Amino acid sequence: MIDKYIQESQIENIDEREKEIELIRNIINTRREIKNVDKNFEYAQDDLVDYYIYEMKANQAKLNYLIKIAKMKGITVDMINDIKYRLSDEEEVV
Repeated sequence: MIDKYIQESQIENIDEREKEIELIRNIINTRREIKNVDKNFEYAQDDLVDYYIYEMKANQAKLNYLIKIAKMKGITVDMINDIKYRLSDEEEVV
């Protein structure tokens, strides 16, 4: 219970810019997940077909929600692309 409170208080201390960057990261990662699920769906057999359909629907609903929040905050596609390129540069360094 105490750990949960600590996590919530840490979230409250994050400034608005960091929250926007985290939102953009979630959008990028969710798009990546959708692409991966789509690739896996192409080769799915039997019961896995239903699983990947569920995954696609869940990820698409998540993406729609995140984009809705981004629009309300005034986040543009340029901002998303900028963060995406920075993230890909960071991944190359690691």
